[in-house]
Amino acid sequence: MSEPLFLGVKGLTKSFGGETVLEDVSFTLAERHTLSVLGRSGCGKTTLLKALAGLHELDAGSVHRRGQDITSVPVEKRDIVYLYQEPLLFPHLSVFENVAFGLRLRKIDAARVDRDVVHMLTSLDLLDQRDKAPHLLSGGQRQRVSFGRALIVNPSLLLLDEPFSSLDAETRTQMQGLFKRVAAEYAITAIFVTHDLKEALVVGDAFATIRAGHFRAYATRQDFMDDPESGVRQEAGFWRSLLDARP
Repeated sequence: MSEPLFLGVKGLTKSFGGETVLEDVSFTLAERHTLSVLGRSGCGKTTLLKALAGLHELDAGSVHRRGQDITSVPVEKRDIVYLYQEPLLFPHLSVFENVAFGLRLRKIDAARVDRDVVHMLTSLDLLDQRDKAPHLLSGGQRQRVSFGRALIVNPSLLLLDEPFSSLDAETRTQMQGLFKRVAAEYAITAIFVTHDLKEALVVGDAFATIRAGHFRAYATRQDFMDDPESGVRQEAGFWRSLLDARP
């Protein structure tokens, strides 16, 4: 049984200084799915996320969430969390208090804050780090704290802007697996932009590409993999040829 439609974007267009960065972007996203958006630097991926978050006013187009038009809804009322590439943590707060921050802003009672944050830190394998300051953590741990702080407020949509790109290969792989596990546990609906093909395939349930502001969504994973422009075939061919060339 398919999940209900969550997000509908139609004709989204955005320009800066007369240069069109995104042109006529249209797609849908089912609830509890992660859309992987693959593209090179400068192709418009970050602009897309900021437009959906309400940080950029659209030149044209519309954004609907669960059938409601949110195109003109202000940032603070969209119930959308934008997770930046670098973990922007409060340096004077512990891991626990960084994750708890959004709940405390909402005046949630202390017992529930403690329960929810402990559960989140446990899910993120961070409970033993709860009292540490951010500067004492590894890069992967800091990104997990940032991830937990975003999720704890239960946003309707999570936007991830290449969140693991600064991590080493092993930690990045671990974070991709962690994201999938936590996304399932917390029933997350997300858009995850990346320039890394393998990462797109690992984290996504749905797939799209952006090239020079032009967005293409794929009906299935297989369609994405079969499209020569996605790069899947070329990368698979590269690894086959490399392995075949070994003595």
